[in-house]
Amino acid sequence: QVQLVESGGGLVQAGGSLRLSCAASGWILSRTVMGWFRQAPGLEREFVAAISWRSRSTDYADSVKGRFTISRDNAKNTVYLQMDSLKPEDTAVYYCAAASAPSRSQDEYASWGQGTQVTVSS
Repeated sequence: QVQLVESGGGLVQAGGSLRLSCAASGWILSRTVMGWFRQAPGLEREFVAAISWRSRSTDYADSVKGRFTISRDNAKNTVYLQMDSLKPEDTAVYYCAAASAPSRSQDEYASWGQGTQVTVSS
């Protein structure tokens, strides 16, 4: 059973930074792609970033490129999302998820965490 647990959300002023963490367990990590998605009130869940455990290749949504950085620590089985220069429009519940191949589609991600709230005040 795959388990994902996010942490690190909170309230921050515009221009500030937060780092989200996602602790993973329960499967062979070298064959997994880890992604971050977010869902703001009244909107659909959207792709934010993804990273391959093996190749370290990354992918970012245009809206966060240059401000967010996804990384992972294999020894700790943890993936991170460093969020800098935060904007009020980044306010959302952030979810980490696991897939077997790189994708921006949430349909390709079989396992999900419970989500962590990020609120950016103006």
